[in-house]
Amino acid sequence: MADTSGNADTTGSTATGNTGETGKALSVPRKSSWKYIGPGIVVAATGVGAGDLVATLIAGSNFGYTLLWAAVIGCLVKISLAEAAGRWHLSTGRTLFDGWASLGRWTSWFFVVYVVIWGFVYGAAAMSSSGLPLQALFPDVMDLEWWAVLTGLVGLVFVWFNKYEVFEKVMTVLVGVMFVVTVYLAIRVTPNLGDAFAGLLPVLPDEKDSILNTLGLIGGVGGTITLAAYGYWVNAKGWTNTGWMKVMRLDNRVAYITTGIFVISMLFVGAELLHSSNVAIASGDKGLIQLGDILEDEYGTATAKFFLIGFFATSFTSLIGVWHGVSLMFADFVERYRKDRTDRATGEGKPPAGKTTSGEGPTSSEGSASGEGSAPSEGSTSGEEVASGARERSWPFRAYLLWLTFPPIVLLFQGEPFRLIILYGVLGAAFLPFLALTLVWLLNSSRTPTEWRNGILSNSMLTIAGLIFVILCVKQIWDQPWSEFF
Repeated sequence: MADTSGNADTTGSTATGNTGETGKALSVPRKSSWKYIGPGIVVAATGVGAGDLVATLIAGSNFGYTLLWAAVIGCLVKISLAEAAGRWHLSTGRTLFDGWASLGRWTSWFFVVYVVIWGFVYGAAAMSSSGLPLQALFPDVMDLEWWAVLTGLVGLVFVWFNKYEVFEKVMTVLVGVMFVVTVYLAIRVTPNLGDAFAGLLPVLPDEKDSILNTLGLIGGVGGTITLAAYGYWVNAKGWTNTGWMKVMRLDNRVAYITTGIFVISMLFVGAELLHSSNVAIASGDKGLIQLGDILEDEYGTATAKFFLIGFFATSFTSLIGVWHGVSLMFADFVERYRKDRTDRATGEGKPPAGKTTSGEGPTSSEGSASGEGSAPSEGSTSGEEVASGARERSWPFRAYLLWLTFPPIVLLFQGEPFRLIILYGVLGAAFLPFLALTLVWLLNSSRTPTEWRNGILSNSMLTIAGLIFVILCVKQIWDQPWSEFF
């Protein structure tokens, strides 16, 4: 049962005494209820960073309301990805990394290279993005680099000493600040609602590379690796089986409705404040500082300060969200790696009768009828292990927290190595196609109970997402200055 705060405990997701022949508790469906909402708020807050707000702001500045429909589709695409990740965790009782590992060792190699390089560069970017609005709010206190270091250390201490429940509550407060600020700005610039509704029609701008710009806006709305982290936050909330499926789906919809409000509000600001005045801003986080200056000229100091507070909330939620969510994923990777090594050393880990070596479930329908999913194979990691909270106190979790915080400080003071930035861009572009296509693979195979496999809509959305991200990945790789790299 849920506790009075709305958080589910980690043992209350099954009915007391309602067990199958194996003694495994059966799932009891929960009613969709607003009091359970939580992981969706976290993924929305983490996924929408300063970069997303700048991208939609620039889209509004360049094209007015023309690409409003693309921002909406971007939210729908991310709904399908996050829902698929959450459905895997709940229907199988296994973590997403455990699913990836069942597809072959290449997934583990990709993941570990990605999180090491990505974490090093992202750590610096997240700290810098969080420091920028603080420097603008308090210009005479200290330099940007030291504000960035301060935000990184605060994020480290906060995530280190708090479990998911406190983390979720703080994220919810910061999302409230983001919501109020972005909606206030959208109303303040007095949007042309007629043009906005016209922008819901799928029309491409009459400019060079309009298709790629449109796909970029669709792909850039609301998160990358945080979409994969959603399933881990679902488990950390205490949702570990199919009884929570309806709740998870409501939670996920709330996440991307919230995301949609954020990005559409910023597109309104770009269309009304910048496009109509032919004002251009820089790409990247500094574009938001420019927007603050423009808001001060147009609406006064109070509005500009209010916006900078929202800018900080947006950046800092992304920072602590990644510090928590990706560290959980890294801890899961290390735990599975350790189990695999132990199994090989002891000669265990051979699949019992009826199981395959790939980690798939029973070949019979046993387990599927109850909706519980296949029993984890030897060496697998489960959602219940994440829900216990032990992952948040493990040394791999804290080691990755340190990796996200301290090595990137060097980049804040010395600049980012050119070759590393190229690798960061390529790996970052490759992650979403990897996520979309592996989810299609996992959720159409016997690894997932029949009842919870993809339907036509889910397969269509995940396939479209995969194709969009593959195109964007190829473009990203093509645009890299490889001649200078070598």
